[in-house]
Amino acid sequence: GATDRLAAAARWLGEAATAKRTVLVYAPLANTAERLDRLLWTQAATGFVPHVRAGSPLAAESPIVIANQLDALPHDQVLLNLGDEVPPGFSRFEELVELVSSDDDVRLPARERFKFYRERGYAPESRDLGGE
Repeated sequence: GATDRLAAAARWLGEAATAKRTVLVYAPLANTAERLDRLLWTQAATGFVPHVRAGSPLAAESPIVIANQLDALPHDQVLLNLGDEVPPGFSRFEELVELVSSDDDVRLPARERFKFYRERGYAPESRDLGGE
């Protein structure tokens, strides 16, 4: 129910960074990764959300890594999926987070992913971000 998926992702990543969580952001589309990268640099006037792109030499040290592929990555605690497909190799992560906007182009594929997860024995939880 997030009105803006990337703005919600930036807020959530800010909270995750404050909580000292390591997060791998799966953003398979280059423009999504670029927009999120910019948001994380500029979202809070008083803060910066530490992050790098997957190809950075600092990826292993950064709590948040933005990647367009999920191979040979440094973190496996939390995966934030900003793609419209089931992320490849998602089961290697301890936690999977999906942010779904009210836009049908995002919401309808998310329903299919949730169905996929349930059919494989996962128990997805939902939280409405519409008021955030």
